[in-house]
Amino acid sequence: QVSLVESGGGLVQAGDSLRLSCQASGRTASSYRMGWFRQAPGKEREFVAAISGGSNGNKYYGDSVKGRFTISRDGAKNTVYLQMNTLKPEDTAIYFCAAGPKSLHMKIPRMYDYWGQGTQVTVSS
Repeated sequence: QVSLVESGGGLVQAGDSLRLSCQASGRTASSYRMGWFRQAPGKEREFVAAISGGSNGNKYYGDSVKGRFTISRDGAKNTVYLQMNTLKPEDTAIYFCAAGPKSLHMKIPRMYDYWGQGTQVTVSS
């Protein structure tokens, strides 16, 4: 069993930055692929970023955040971060951390086995 707890959301203005954190606990959490998704009201859950497990550390991003968001992982702390720069009002959503052992189809929410409770990010114009 893996438990995920997100933090770092808040209300910011357009152009500002935020860093989200996802603290993972569980025996195999460090080897799992970790991902960030977001969901705005009335919209489907959208892939934001993912980082592969183990020592590989390959990173992947959704098209809407490429060049602005950076995912990283601190293995010692079992924590994954999402650095969000140049935030836009359309980035407003609940951001969820996800984890799972699968290595394929990282953009599909159902390919992740564990989810956090989400953290709200609101970007005002």
